[in-house]
Amino acid sequence: MALALILTSISTEVGGVLVRGEKGTAKSTIVRALAAVLPPVEGHQPRLVELPIGATEDRVLGSIDLESALSEGRADYQPGLLVKAHRGILYVDEVNLLHDHLVDVLLDAAAMGRVTVERDGISVERDARFVLVGTMNPEEGELRPQLLDRFGLTVEVAAPREPALRAEVVRRRMAHDADPDAFAAAYADSEAALEARIAAARKSLPEVVLSDAALLRIAEVCAAFEVDGLRADIVMARTAVAHAAWQGREVVVLEDIEVAARLALPHRRRRNPFDSPGLDDDLLDQALGEDDLDPEPDPDPDPDPDPDGPGDPGPGSTDDGTSYDAHPPHCEPHDAPDDASPSAPTGGTTATAASPYRTKKFAVRGIGSGEAGRRSRAITDTGRRVGAERPTAGGGSLHLVETIRAAIPHQHARGRTSGPLRLTTEDLRVAVREGRESNLVLFCVDASGSMAARKRMEQVKTAVLSLLLDAYQRRDKVGLITFRGDQADLALPPTSSVDIAAARLEGLPAGGRTPLAEGLLEATKILELERIRDPRRRALLVVVTDGRATAGKDAVERSRAVAAGLAATGVASIVIDCESGPMQMGLARVLADVLGAEHVPVAEVSAEALVAVARGRAA
Repeated sequence: MALALILTSISTEVGGVLVRGEKGTAKSTIVRALAAVLPPVEGHQPRLVELPIGATEDRVLGSIDLESALSEGRADYQPGLLVKAHRGILYVDEVNLLHDHLVDVLLDAAAMGRVTVERDGISVERDARFVLVGTMNPEEGELRPQLLDRFGLTVEVAAPREPALRAEVVRRRMAHDADPDAFAAAYADSEAALEARIAAARKSLPEVVLSDAALLRIAEVCAAFEVDGLRADIVMARTAVAHAAWQGREVVVLEDIEVAARLALPHRRRRNPFDSPGLDDDLLDQALGEDDLDPEPDPDPDPDPDPDGPGDPGPGSTDDGTSYDAHPPHCEPHDAPDDASPSAPTGGTTATAASPYRTKKFAVRGIGSGEAGRRSRAITDTGRRVGAERPTAGGGSLHLVETIRAAIPHQHARGRTSGPLRLTTEDLRVAVREGRESNLVLFCVDASGSMAARKRMEQVKTAVLSLLLDAYQRRDKVGLITFRGDQADLALPPTSSVDIAAARLEGLPAGGRTPLAEGLLEATKILELERIRDPRRRALLVVVTDGRATAGKDAVERSRAVAAGLAATGVASIVIDCESGPMQMGLARVLADVLGAEHVPVAEVSAEALVAVARGRAA
């Protein structure tokens, strides 16, 4: 991680760094510390500007200066965060949770290096060239492909497992808390040396030679990993040059290309969100080849001191002798934690889902007010203007025309005879915008013996995986409850993180008795929790069952009572009737009636139709 941040600081054209990793691994700490060791640019110290995930579009892009507008009647431009980050670092913590409309703004600025504002009576264009650094925990959701590709480099971080290293981390943290000034002073010399080395690398960067042979080898590596587009080739070339400058070389060698590949390719080789980031070491070795690019011996192959050898730490090392690794470790896939597997009863058969497919778009009827997404019509913070209202505590973007219209009738009472319009805070109006919201689709799947047919479970798994893929693209949440034996299990908590979702879904077993009531009770609990967490997000419950209830005393009566209670909450639901054979009891239809749900016979439902039905019903 330190190496990736340093390389993009040496050459800002590398395109920034995305840091993926579990919580509590000091991702934010190291990024915030970067600004302190960056050399000045054109006499100015680079600044670190943080973009909050809840920021408004006005705060990010900039807008009219309300103070000058109200006091002097002038429409002055007030710069936003993107402009303030010019020649510095733009840091987005939890970048995967950034609202889509802010992602679009960020993409435009990152691509053009400028911010253009055409709104509220102002028309300005400002430079906004910055190093984009984002941190994220993959368990909380994935990143849009368009934004993912904008990060030049990516790294995976995890807490050390060795007790001695963990103890050293705690020791340093406690020393810092006890005396921050003394702690910082102890590292002042090494930080100054690091700043000097970065400055020297920047100065030598234009002199580093990227030979045709090196460029061809970069192209061969990118082709071997079948990455889309040519951005990977460009980023690898710039990273290899930056690494050569960092190592004090005048010519790019094979080592520089290998480092560049490990940092620039893992997030670009993903074909869909279910693919884990990372590189195949054997394929990389094969693509790199064994022949060095430079026939001449390297006069200074390793300017870094040996971390295990004697001597004082040099630039790029801490005072305990730990150097920045020129060979970052192989980016392993971000595995789910050990307790990520569903706690379903042991035993039963397991069906494997087929490849997920593209699904049709559905939209909830009416206009909601949920979290901004890409699914259903809703009043959100982004979208087209459909009206105006008085500002609330949440703020909003100024609707200049409506503000002026609100002020005009009061000009005589305010004593205005000529000159600028007299405005007060009572006149302020903010835009009401109609955009799109995201939804929650909660599957409650019967995994009992009567549902254990491999083809049937394969269809259900494939449908849920397809919904997850679509949820990733449209920012929905999807959850999965299964019931079998004598209990119900939350196999997949409501999430947009498709990596972990796919892993948990794959091993879902089937077999045993049918605890229908427990499944519906678990659905009731999860929906209530989600309603508390996000009361604006509308939900759709999809119950996949043959309607039988065979577990526990008075199983049928208890199941119907629970279903009636669930219906009373007002949640929209669908019952997919999986009963088959010549003698059908019609229990799933009865369940649908009690739930107030739509009833869909299994004969009319394929894996693709299951998703289509789920999307065709409004919450």
